[in-house]
Amino acid sequence: MSYNYELLIIGAGSGGLAAAKRAAAYDINVAVVEKESLGGTCVNRGCIPKKLMVYAADFALQDQLATSYGWSECQRQINWSQFLSKVHHHIDKLNQSYLQTLEEAGIDLIRGQAKFVDAHTITVSDRQITANKIIIAVGGHPIVPNIPGKEHGITSREMFHLQDLPKRLAIIGGGYIGVEFASMMDALGSEVTLMDVEESILPGFDQDIRLSVQRGLSQRGIRILTQTTAKEITKGSDGIQLSLSGDYQETLNADTVLIATSRAPNTKDLGLENTEVNVSEKGVIEVDEYSRTTQDTIFAIGDCTNRIPLTPVAIAEGQAVVDTAIGNQPQSVNYDNVPSAVFTRPEAATVGMTQSKAQEKFGESVRCYRTEFKPMLYSLSEQDEKVMIKLIAEGENQRIVGAQMVGEHAADIIQTLAVAIRQGVNKQQLNETICIHPTIGEEVLTLE
Repeated sequence: MSYNYELLIIGAGSGGLAAAKRAAAYDINVAVVEKESLGGTCVNRGCIPKKLMVYAADFALQDQLATSYGWSECQRQINWSQFLSKVHHHIDKLNQSYLQTLEEAGIDLIRGQAKFVDAHTITVSDRQITANKIIIAVGGHPIVPNIPGKEHGITSREMFHLQDLPKRLAIIGGGYIGVEFASMMDALGSEVTLMDVEESILPGFDQDIRLSVQRGLSQRGIRILTQTTAKEITKGSDGIQLSLSGDYQETLNADTVLIATSRAPNTKDLGLENTEVNVSEKGVIEVDEYSRTTQDTIFAIGDCTNRIPLTPVAIAEGQAVVDTAIGNQPQSVNYDNVPSAVFTRPEAATVGMTQSKAQEKFGESVRCYRTEFKPMLYSLSEQDEKVMIKLIAEGENQRIVGAQMVGEHAADIIQTLAVAIRQGVNKQQLNETICIHPTIGEEVLTLE
């Protein structure tokens, strides 16, 4: 049978674009369908603009520290509209770069919403398109819980389009998205209240990371309400009012309410019922180790599956799927020891197992090496800043199976350590490594 394309990719986010570029190298007809801006969540309303906001906030934190080093005090204020204008201009340039890359590779870009007719056919508007194989890379979107008055809140998608920097910001949800925005907006000058139904923020992370980040945010002036959520949101004479339930049963006033509770796959309007692809009640696509769905000509990658929702993971999946489906070189992604970071201040990063997971798997053979100290950057300051580093080892040779860090340069240090952990490094090998002094990283190599 003749098809319009050998490979069709639905979604031009990080995973979809990676798959398209890899497929172009096989000299086949490739098309990408996208209804929004190229780059997906990461580029347009996630990783990239969020990290730029982190950098903007860091200037405020550096001003606070500068007087400890003899610099005179200054009262700088951010021009919010100018900052966001620069962010969007940068994103526009990235979008154009992606478009140019697709054009140079001979990849067709089809604008609009894709909907399956059958396993080899989709429609986009009034156009019908066929493909031998299809990759679903549609990503996810924020879920807004059914709170009365939820229409008065916004999601992370709208945070980069606020006309004014809110004086008072309430955040519902203590996962990494809510926590990162709490950190940034506090440094930029907002009065921030963060709430979560858990006993501490960042559920799913190692307990030491959760407690260390929570303490650091609290010291910076962020009000953190645990085991608490909003039961109703209303508009009043003093902005937006949140009626809280849980440990803190009170009324909270805010100018902006960010709802950052959870995310779900963008699979609702894909017409997957017209295929044999298995989809859960929550819209998650079932895949095997090669990202193949229950319809053998259709694959799925990234946040619409039930694996690790991180940009580098989606990229690796996209490349592996193309090698499997087009190159006939079956490739699967190794999900062990995938590093991740929370770009708060203090910054947090992790790779491998948490302490509880290691103890659950290896029992009494687990040993933890942990330190907490004041970093040199703050040695001339009265600020009570701390760095926390923890290595988790198991077995007789003390193989490192996990690493956790909170503090300056955490993401870069853990990223580098991830290579060693993937190669099976043990504690003795770390001890024998000569370190650079004075650095925070040397503490990883000298833990006792």
